[in-house]
Amino acid sequence: MLSSGSVWLSEFSKMIEWVSIHGGHSGQFCNHAVDSLEVIVQAYVAAGFSWVGITEHIPPGGDEFVYPDEQAVGLTAVSLYHRFRDYMQVGRALQQQYADQLTLYIGCETEYYTGYADHVRRLVAEFQPDYLVGSVHHLEDMSFDMDANDYWRIVTAVGGLDAFYQKYFDQQYDMIQTLRPQVIGHFDYPRIYDPDYPTQLRQPETWGKIMRNLHAIKESGAILDCNIKGWRKGHPEPYISAPILQEALALGIPVVPGDDSHGVAEVGADLQRGIDWLQAAGVPTNWQRPCSPVSHNEKEEK
Repeated sequence: MLSSGSVWLSEFSKMIEWVSIHGGHSGQFCNHAVDSLEVIVQAYVAAGFSWVGITEHIPPGGDEFVYPDEQAVGLTAVSLYHRFRDYMQVGRALQQQYADQLTLYIGCETEYYTGYADHVRRLVAEFQPDYLVGSVHHLEDMSFDMDANDYWRIVTAVGGLDAFYQKYFDQQYDMIQTLRPQVIGHFDYPRIYDPDYPTQLRQPETWGKIMRNLHAIKESGAILDCNIKGWRKGHPEPYISAPILQEALALGIPVVPGDDSHGVAEVGADLQRGIDWLQAAGVPTNWQRPCSPVSHNEKEEK
């Protein structure tokens, strides 16, 4: 909760750069988003953003990982690969076209499922995105974030909420160690449909895995996405939750807001609220920019 000085805080934070480290999903390249990518970029320009990372989803490694909404319109792993290729081409063109108005990073958001590591590495080598957002949307090769029914079905399948959270953080740890993504997306995502998530996150074994993962993020030099989509999902706070944020700050992990927009209407939605929330928690607001996978790996090797 913001202090009694929150009005002043909000006024002061308007001077802080508007950025999104995890944003820009478009209906052109994502079935659960709307609007063309250029229209979304124009919305970021109009809103006064300084820089934005466009982070469309990678194509799946096989047809078994095509999302239901993609299957419904006849998309396959091959056609989604072609769409991703088009995304990178369109994104690079927009990067140049709007360079004097907005700094665009053309990145992508990873997945975690069987064979993900080699698949992502091949895509990075071929398309050379500006950075990777490392996210987990699957448990045991089943996507859990499309709707609440899928979520609770998978919770049951893996043995309950304790097991669900712990498997998620184990997979996230593997992803951090294996891919070394430059940004960690919506860190505490297993809470997406869990109304009692504060209790669940604090379960001792789960909390131990959270701390292990934060130390791995610190060691890797990655940035944490403060994903304000949490409010749009009805949570009282963004992803990441306040107790995890405080541990990240204590470790010196950079935290940067991401609006995770899925259309023009969501560009910058709740961003000022997110900046106020981060400032109240003591987060430095000289937002760290993402580095490329190549420069990130070179830095680690030194």
